[in-house]
Amino acid sequence: MASAGGVCNPVPPIAVGGYHSLAIRADGTLVGLGCHGYGQNNVAAGMFAAVAAGYYHSLAIRTDGTLEGWGRNAEGQIDVPPGMFTAIAGGYYHSLAIRTDGTLAGWGRNNYGQTDIPPGMFAAVSGGWRHSLAIRTDGTLVGWGCNDQGQTDIPMGTFQAIAAGGQHNLAIRSDGTLVGWGWNKYGQADAPPGMFVAIATGWDHSLAIRTDGTLVGWGDNSEGQTDIPSGMFAAVAAGQCHSLAIRTNGTLAGWGDNSEGQSDVPKGLVAFATPQGGAGGFGTWIDEEAELKRRRDKAMRQALGFG
Repeated sequence: MASAGGVCNPVPPIAVGGYHSLAIRADGTLVGLGCHGYGQNNVAAGMFAAVAAGYYHSLAIRTDGTLEGWGRNAEGQIDVPPGMFTAIAGGYYHSLAIRTDGTLAGWGRNNYGQTDIPPGMFAAVSGGWRHSLAIRTDGTLVGWGCNDQGQTDIPMGTFQAIAAGGQHNLAIRSDGTLVGWGWNKYGQADAPPGMFVAIATGWDHSLAIRTDGTLVGWGDNSEGQTDIPSGMFAAVAAGQCHSLAIRTNGTLAGWGDNSEGQSDVPKGLVAFATPQGGAGGFGTWIDEEAELKRRRDKAMRQALGFG
């Protein structure tokens, strides 16, 4: 979580790329799912605090603040700069990261100026197809790069969270309301009413978690990427045509396009504890099959009168 000047942009322990997915285990190690053609799921060893995914590349911040990149590198998108970092974002073929001093770095493809960093000190960052967004520490929002669909025409106000999609964006205002703008062929920029705590944008779809933990999805649903599973949610991520989310009970859900296994949550690694604040990290893993067996055994004992 990056915070300053009232900005609080949730950074989930999950990330979704074009056709791959990444997640941080409770012990700080990484797991990767889905497409592996460029080594984007060759997850680095070590302990990690934040993760991000581009179309075919991956980024992660180690617990010591150093940054690691792997996967496709045709545009230099994994040639990470030196320094210590607190937040990262993966665009289509570009990457962005906030250093511990609040300055912002960009690298990779720059054909639309998507890595030409504006001045200021930053608390949150997000990368789209050919554009970038960032929230300054005073809550103001800035966008740069390709603007063919109005995706960098920033709405008025101050903001606490952002998500850049293919050619559309979502942002949570300081009062918790949601705004969307940019490409809207599928209604992906039509923000629903309500109060929200977390957002994610895919290529042409959008996801958001309300303050009561319910999850809503809208926009393109050609692969079932907005067919929300049951439950209450604490974190969400969106990719090309698939989605991931962590429920408040710790289970991890994946849905939408699964042509590369990118939404197949592996058995034995199916659950996170609810994300915790401070140094406690994300809690402990739960083995779902073992937990279900424990509950069945308990119910059987109770039915037989053994308590």
